[in-house]
Amino acid sequence: MHLLPSGICFYLSVAICWLTAEIDASWWYMGTLGSQVMCDNIPGLVNKQRQLCRQYPKVMQAIGAGMKDWISECQYQFRNHRWNCNTTARDHNLFGRLLLRSSREVAFVYAISSAGVVYTLAQACSQGELDSCSCDPTKKGSSQDAKGSFNWGGCSDHVEHAIRFSQAFVDAKERKERDARALMNLHNNRAGRKAVKRFMTLECKCHGVSGSCSIRTCWLAMADFRRTGDHLRKRYNGAVQVAVNQYGTGFTAAHTHFKRPSKNDLVYLEDSPDYCIRDHESGSMGTGGRVCNRTSRGVDGCEVMCCGRGYDTSRISRTTKCECKFQWCCAVHCRDCHQQVDVHTCKGQT
Repeated sequence: MHLLPSGICFYLSVAICWLTAEIDASWWYMGTLGSQVMCDNIPGLVNKQRQLCRQYPKVMQAIGAGMKDWISECQYQFRNHRWNCNTTARDHNLFGRLLLRSSREVAFVYAISSAGVVYTLAQACSQGELDSCSCDPTKKGSSQDAKGSFNWGGCSDHVEHAIRFSQAFVDAKERKERDARALMNLHNNRAGRKAVKRFMTLECKCHGVSGSCSIRTCWLAMADFRRTGDHLRKRYNGAVQVAVNQYGTGFTAAHTHFKRPSKNDLVYLEDSPDYCIRDHESGSMGTGGRVCNRTSRGVDGCEVMCCGRGYDTSRISRTTKCECKFQWCCAVHCRDCHQQVDVHTCKGQT
């Protein structure tokens, strides 16, 4: 995930979650104005969020710039499914009325967005983009792992700081409301944050005569965000439907044969729509016009993707590089090859 120059951060953050006041998406509603004006005009922010927004304008810019990355990851993970994390700018909102339903798709959106904030902020801290943080200051002196002792050096990603800020900012609204949906959001936000920390790796550089590695300098680094996305996608597959306990403080499994959710699980309250047809009330965009795989029997296959409505086939011409040859030194020359391919798209609802 790459941060962009601060001068265009808020321009890009317009893609964040333009949600209507009816949906009230709180911190996802990012404008394109200056930080102070933005903080004062985002509907749905609670006092704690507004205070942090004013106090850390560069952090808000970083969060805004990083939004496109977790949205892209969400769309990658569901690219072959009926619900493909599709977004729309119509009516100035991103996920629209989908967010009104406490479904497993919404659980994933909250988890991946929370993870995205942690990843973006930790990366911004390490790259010196923010005045309020830098590399992890606790990683100093010496330590050891299974390979022996090493010295802390380099720049360890300050994930703990990013987690604390994400928790304070992202969770503020839900901590104030504390209803069933708020408890669901808090749980999934935490699962997203934990997923980033889960894939921290120790990277080392060897020092010594002839590469003997007698001395090692090491630092902790976040894995590529794809690892987090893959993990949360698996958690989505095994998400647990829950109900609020009698005290209103936590969850119980919605059905007796369901397992009790762990802190790493994603949880949801309501069943999902089938996403087959466009439905304004549920936020479903439908699958009409989606590309499908005619030979697949999986979720990307035309039978499943098109919900039995059938599909249209069109023949298009594609140009690809072929017969590439390396020529000394140092270039690769290829031919442009033209190929006729069939593309299958789901029929719309009648």
